[in-house]
Amino acid sequence: MKLDLYAELDWRGMVYAGTEGVREALAGAPVTAYIGFDPTASSLHVGSLLPVMALARLQRCGHRPIAIVGGGTGLIGDPSGKAQERTLLTLEQVEANLQGIRAQLARFLDFESTAAPARIVNNADWLVGLDLMVFLRDIGKHFTVNYMLAKESVKRRLQQDEGISFTEFSYLMLQAYDFLTLFDRYGCTLQLGGSDQWGNITAGCDLIRKLRGVRAHGLVMPLVTTAAGVKFGKTEAGAVWLDEQRTSPFRFYQFWLNTDDRDVIAYLKYFTFLGQDEIRGLEEARAEAPEKREAQRTLAREVTRLVHGDAHVQRAEHASSLLFGERIAELPADEVLAVFEDVPSTEVSRADLAGDGLGVAELLVRAALAKSRGEATRLIKGGGVYVNNRRVADERAHLGVDQAIEGRLFLLRKGARHLHLVRVAE
Repeated sequence: MKLDLYAELDWRGMVYAGTEGVREALAGAPVTAYIGFDPTASSLHVGSLLPVMALARLQRCGHRPIAIVGGGTGLIGDPSGKAQERTLLTLEQVEANLQGIRAQLARFLDFESTAAPARIVNNADWLVGLDLMVFLRDIGKHFTVNYMLAKESVKRRLQQDEGISFTEFSYLMLQAYDFLTLFDRYGCTLQLGGSDQWGNITAGCDLIRKLRGVRAHGLVMPLVTTAAGVKFGKTEAGAVWLDEQRTSPFRFYQFWLNTDDRDVIAYLKYFTFLGQDEIRGLEEARAEAPEKREAQRTLAREVTRLVHGDAHVQRAEHASSLLFGERIAELPADEVLAVFEDVPSTEVSRADLAGDGLGVAELLVRAALAKSRGEATRLIKGGGVYVNNRRVADERAHLGVDQAIEGRLFLLRKGARHLHLVRVAE
């Protein structure tokens, strides 16, 4: 029996709004659908994963996905969801970024399929050489200024002190023209995107209806935030990238492993291909034994496998078992630093660690984990102090450089949550 794709997306929480008739269109003959990706960096980040998964799900249901990497519109900048003008890219920067994004999309989409092959296209191919007079005559006349001003993305920018430039104001027309071009070239009748793209998408549907007399459709997904109200994918250290040179597979795995209990089931629906029964089982396991974090481990494993492959999953799981166990000293210092880069740190000199070494109580005071040596001593006696995940049993214990991870750092912990890195200065 053919999967009801709309119902599947809806169950997964991936439907925010759709044009009239989009559900029926997905239930009929295979459709060609597209999503645009911003080429402002040479890598996608985890905030791009929801639309990527939407294209992958479309293809698995027999539909034909197109990924537009916006080499043309990337030269302009989309005002949607932005409070100020973007920095414009050069053609050379856009082209360099396209290469990295193409490779990442190939992990999710099948470009060799004979039944429903995926495509990657660059809208610079038809936008960069566009004749302005022809564009204004044939396309611009179908957009009134009142219509464009009514779009939410434009209204929000007009409320800002800096307003919106004509450059970004024209973006809506260019994206609508993309949809028309894909309809003409590939028979594309469906555009997907985030909910902030609704105005741009419906503009394209209107343009196709006016110029080609055909009903095209749009479907938008929610903008993902965490239960704490933070934009998904943003950490104190910055974006979490799909490129392993920007975000190591180990840090990538840890990002998913650290998912809040309130978010993990939603993320399993969004970012994995696990079915309803499997996710329901993980939801029950979370309710019965949240401390085991089985749902988070499954999420981290599944998404890391999709993005980086099985080998990196195995390495990340092995490293995690060491990182949070007493064998942390076996890990490379750089991996420990990568995981705990947001943790406060203190430097000590090698001279401090010479001879009998530096007292753990003194180190706790230097790291501001204790207000005084007396308090530090009481913490140690109470069993609440750990160095490199090993409990310190002796309040008179000292540390030498030979006990540091690769001779470079210690991980101090007070209780369950208060962490501090101690770096050994050269």
